[in-house]
Amino acid sequence: DVYKRQVPARRPSPPHRPQRGGGGGGGMLRRAAGVVLGAAVTMMTLSGGLVQAAEGAPSNAAAIVLQDDRGQTVRLSGPPARIVSLLPSLTESVCALGACDRLVGVDDYSNWPPQAAALPRLGGLDTTQIERVVALRPDLVLLSRSSRAAVRLEALGLNVASFEPQSLDDVARVLERTARMLGLPDAPRRAQSLWHTLDAEVTQAATTLKPAQARQRLYVELASGPYAAGPSSFIGGLMERLGARNIVSAELGAYPRLNPETVLQAQPDRIVVGAYGAREMASRPGWSRLRALQQDAVCVFAADEMDVLVRPGPRLGDAARLLADCLAGRMAGLRGERVDARGDAAPDAGRRP
Repeated sequence: DVYKRQVPARRPSPPHRPQRGGGGGGGMLRRAAGVVLGAAVTMMTLSGGLVQAAEGAPSNAAAIVLQDDRGQTVRLSGPPARIVSLLPSLTESVCALGACDRLVGVDDYSNWPPQAAALPRLGGLDTTQIERVVALRPDLVLLSRSSRAAVRLEALGLNVASFEPQSLDDVARVLERTARMLGLPDAPRRAQSLWHTLDAEVTQAATTLKPAQARQRLYVELASGPYAAGPSSFIGGLMERLGARNIVSAELGAYPRLNPETVLQAQPDRIVVGAYGAREMASRPGWSRLRALQQDAVCVFAADEMDVLVRPGPRLGDAARLLADCLAGRMAGLRGERVDARGDAAPDAGRRP
């Protein structure tokens, strides 16, 4: 679900299946204390405990000083040559900014682009394998603000930067911060150029919709609970850019857990749900009365499509196109048919054109 693939907001409890991967708790650290602390000591310099730069890192580069989303000041002696990323959207952002070759390890769910997917896996949100991260000798660890690993990694001398975009504006901001954290030449311009490309892709997706398609009332379910995408989330921002109306009230927050009755009363015109949650929808009390379910106006996103939708990073244009395809009836429903904006079965049934 959304939290296996990406954490778009501070983690509710519990919006996701338990994550799998190696444990990173205190017991593990005690068992590996000699290895971990030995590795940490060999990596730390005498000046402030910063991790030594990897071979090939610029020796005369200017220091990087930046505040992350925790409000913590991160100081690097120069551009990081060895990076661990523990959040899929940050992994994708590093690669989109041209620094994929600096990644030496990623979280269990960073599966795009293929170059990143081939890197060592280091656990999930709550299961970061601390000793394996340390053993990779990273100059910088990028992770979510929600991650519990940050304090432990910093205590072992690693440089940690936490970024967690929630809104569309946050995505632009984090791209710029990431570019600066990487020490890229002309970082603000490069991040702005990437953002302008993504923004244009979202605008283009909106132009593919007819007015009646765009004005539909949409419910995007991210996980069983049900948990939904609210207007203040980046997914809600994409919906607004496309012209769709979100059934979730703004005061509920970015990723609220809804009372199932709320959805029933709202009667959305169309529903977005991952394949993992589609089967249980009709069995929820009262949901058989949802017109969207009766008319199969349900867009069932495959796992790779949900990955795109829930990651606030450089594939925002693809996410907007997926939502536009849903609103236009170009995606398969629960019965495998496409359903157009009037609720009629569309011709040429199938998943995607």
